Amino acid sequence: MGKMSFVKGIVAYDSVHGSTKQVAEAIAEQIRSDGHEVELMSVKEGKPAEVAGDFMFIGSPTRGGKMTKETKSFIEGLNATEWKDRPIVAFDTIGPFSKDVEKRNKMLKTVEKSPRTASAGIQELCRGQGLSVSPNVMHIAVVGMWGPLAPDASEMAKDFARKFLAELK
Repeated sequence: MGKMSFVKGIVAYDSVHGSTKQVAEAIAEQIRSDGHEVELMSVKEGKPAEVAGDFMFIGSPTRGGKMTKETKSFIEGLNATEWKDRPIVAFDTIGPFSKDVEKRNKMLKTVEKSPRTASAGIQELCRGQGLSVSPNVMHIAVVGMWGPLAPDASEMAKDFARKFLAELK
């Protein structure tokens, strides 16, 4: 089988206070600068059955240890036949975390394997629907109860997207 060329990425997100939207925009910007087409969509507005692309990032704020209801509905509405062989990557925003970089990074490390994050829920739900979900997830820190994002958040998001895209090639 030849190498598959990935041309269009979807970045679907839910955002309550704007932080997850900012992360989604950073991911979309990276996908675009890597030479791919990208569609940025809010799960509140997107019709999941009509979503078409070669790979997708799905993001949600972590609220009470879970993804939002809108994110869950979006995933449940995806066309499983269409998406079963296309990679899906989960990301979330989580906090409030320390403004101190070292403390914040330590806190992010502790949530990495936690089942109580939006990303873990997204992965589990995607797997349960027979979708191809990436084992790698991205947690982005929010430093206040309702934002703002940590100062290094956009760079972290772009770096994560860059690594994912490099693995696709």
